[in-house]
Amino acid sequence: MIEVVAGIIYKDDKFLIAQRNFSKSQGGLWEFPGGKVEKGESYENALKREIKEELNADIEVNEYIGENVYDYPEKSIKLLFYKAKLLSEKIELLEHENYKWITKDEKDKYEFAGADKEAFDLF
Repeated sequence: MIEVVAGIIYKDDKFLIAQRNFSKSQGGLWEFPGGKVEKGESYENALKREIKEELNADIEVNEYIGENVYDYPEKSIKLLFYKAKLLSEKIELLEHENYKWITKDEKDKYEFAGADKEAFDLF
């Protein structure tokens, strides 16, 4: 099972979601940004690193809010969610197609990757 972290990045009662790269697995679907945890890396450090690599942004990782184990046809992942605060003023898309700030009520307007769909039930 692959361990993955995702940031529930919030600002003014809105959450940051990102659209997966069209050329990657689940391309075009929306997700909470994050990525794989490397060997020997803490979940918090993995999330900070991934946000820097994907969005060229810095975050403050706050509390753990839950996890979701999800079986995709090609792999199983354990996705751990952390609330986080964006410290950078700008976001630069280095991996994703697009990003949006949405309220929880707007979530049904977007098609989320399987493991990310459950996140809204955690907060």
